[in-house]
Amino acid sequence: MPELPEVEHVKRGIEPRITNLIINDVQFSDAVHSGKANNKATIIKGTTIEQFTDMCVNYRIDSVFRRSKYIIFKLINRENIQYMVGHLGMTGAYFVVSSIESIPVLNYRKHWHAAFSLNDGNKLIYSDIRRFGELRMMDEAMFETFNAQIAPEPFSAEGQAHYLSQLLLQKYQNKPIKQVIMLHSVVSGCGNIYACEALHLARINPNTKVKALSKKQKLLLYEKIVFVLEEGIRYGGSTISDYRNAEGESGTMQNRFNVYGKKVCGTCGHAITTKVIATRNTHYCTHCQK
Repeated sequence: MPELPEVEHVKRGIEPRITNLIINDVQFSDAVHSGKANNKATIIKGTTIEQFTDMCVNYRIDSVFRRSKYIIFKLINRENIQYMVGHLGMTGAYFVVSSIESIPVLNYRKHWHAAFSLNDGNKLIYSDIRRFGELRMMDEAMFETFNAQIAPEPFSAEGQAHYLSQLLLQKYQNKPIKQVIMLHSVVSGCGNIYACEALHLARINPNTKVKALSKKQKLLLYEKIVFVLEEGIRYGGSTISDYRNAEGESGTMQNRFNVYGKKVCGTCGHAITTKVIATRNTHYCTHCQK
């Protein structure tokens, strides 16, 4: 599943190519239409196709930004403001191309679901092989509520202070630290892969309960979370299966993993242990992470 670094790369790829353009029209795939006809929220969540269309067609794309693992499109039409909030799910991707046939990766070409026609002649296309991603429309009040539920961005001083305050809450004291740092209300954008890698670099066993950590360990862990997220961005994200950026390219961060998806530890060579924590496969080294 794409995490913060992958989503950031997708955002950077599409932002300069669509900002200030107007959405002239939007088309949806047969899968979206048939899903809606059968009362299934396929890709388009929270609204009907007709409502979604009314909330984006003839709107200007004022800005594109990322919050946690979401890509946000701020849309303006005269005095109205709408936010199109996109989540990539497991296999979502955006492309800015002249036509659906121009999508550079065949599998994504076959599995397009929303095509926004822009006034420069190009299309912003959302593709999703497994259809776990989503697009939602929110007005300003809805977006403000949504945004308030997400921790500050991890690269900010506010992010660290928020994280430390959250780890003091009683409801988290008996939970494994791995589970807690994956909550986007605690740390913005730290998913399974980067949580495993950060815990390894901090030499903290992912099963460790929050209450057992010293402040020094908490600070070190946050430092390593920021480090691995920045590394992920630097190396184009990680491609485990289907992730592609807006140019159809794979990331290379997976080549730098120490524990995630590994048989032996990249630090000491010890066998990697795999355990399910909060429904996610967790990879760690019992030699390095006591």
